[in-house]
Amino acid sequence: MSSKISRDTLFETAQNVLNYSTQEKKRNFVETVELQIVLKNFDPSRDKRFSGTVRLRHIPKPKFTVCVLGDESHCDEARANNIPAMTIDDLKKFNKDKKLVRKLSHQYDAFLASDVVIRQIPRILGPGLNKAGKFPTAITHSDSLIQKVEEIKSTIKFQAKKTICLAVAIGNVNMTVEELAANINLSVNFLVSLLKKNWQN
Repeated sequence: MSSKISRDTLFETAQNVLNYSTQEKKRNFVETVELQIVLKNFDPSRDKRFSGTVRLRHIPKPKFTVCVLGDESHCDEARANNIPAMTIDDLKKFNKDKKLVRKLSHQYDAFLASDVVIRQIPRILGPGLNKAGKFPTAITHSDSLIQKVEEIKSTIKFQAKKTICLAVAIGNVNMTVEELAANINLSVNFLVSLLKKNWQN
């Protein structure tokens, strides 16, 4: 399916966003660029809701944090690469305390868990991470931990809920025009592929 957004429009839009951020409204932090979409010809109460994830070419949020809930080997590898990690013993100290689990879910943007650990998480922590929408992604020893972390950092999710509006972070103002344009293009085309009427929505 071909894109209906011309390359010129894409680059002009990305350039305008970056210019606005660096010249007119400079902030003291790295701003996230969010794609805000309003669907048309889509009724959330009638039409089938959709959900899908896509990996962008460039990491949208540089400060996105991932914590590894792992076995000894995964925790050692994570710490060697300055990635936060917790063992099963660390998790048991939470004692299913809802406040502590909620605090953990707020502390990190996403979690990875060793395949042997992931099955035990609901029993050890309760439903807290799942309720926060941050249930860990499984990782095996044949996976590269670094690549898996990079993959999670650059993956975004589109999910139709009760409204026709969607908002998703697709970049930041420290990106080049080319990087931001590439992420916008990939995001929009992926979203269109999820929709029943494609560009008609």
